[in-house]
Amino acid sequence: MRRADRLFQIIQILRGRRQPITAQALAGELETSVRTIYRDIADLMGQRVPIRGEAGIGYVLEEGYDMPPLMLTPDEIEAAVLGAQWVAGRGDPTLARGARDLIAKIDAVVPDHLRPLVLDSPLLAVTSPGAQQDAVDMKRVRASIRTRGKLRILYGDERGQVTDRIIWPFAVAYFETVRLIAAWCELRQDFRHFRTDRIRSADFLEEMFPQTAKKLRDAWLEKERA
Repeated sequence: MRRADRLFQIIQILRGRRQPITAQALAGELETSVRTIYRDIADLMGQRVPIRGEAGIGYVLEEGYDMPPLMLTPDEIEAAVLGAQWVAGRGDPTLARGARDLIAKIDAVVPDHLRPLVLDSPLLAVTSPGAQQDAVDMKRVRASIRTRGKLRILYGDERGQVTDRIIWPFAVAYFETVRLIAAWCELRQDFRHFRTDRIRSADFLEEMFPQTAKKLRDAWLEKERA
């Protein structure tokens, strides 16, 4: 592993840990010597990377540290661009525009020798024919998830039967050809999934649902695993 890559990986490992990690553990994960880790940590601290700790005890990275975007690896650039391509082809117009803007921002900050990975990526996210169109403003749905806003919807099921429901949206699932809003349904008093192409109308209410979206997602995932 190149030294620059190893320094980057050390920062990544520290960012993912809440508790101190020893030089021995770092050396084992990076398949190098403890002495090399000591030297790398000293170099990072000399570059003002906010690492706390000492030999024999362990190291932690102070919260709030952001690495320069130029330290993205080729694999990370390809992953980000491929993911953004997928969203650009399958997201609602606002989300798709955000994905395209993200690709442009990545292109603006990566070094010249990595720019072909952005502009001429060999990885392609192919949009499948037959993708269903959203019948609801997904930008506002995502905003409702963030602000805990309730929605009142008229929803048509696969048989064409329409029901009037008030839902608490907490997640959007993106499939190959359809999107689902995962929500707590006041009518059924249970979790339900609503295809965005089957929503006949939607009113975005001022009333907030009592739980956070994260708590609802956690409860939903627990039920799905049961």
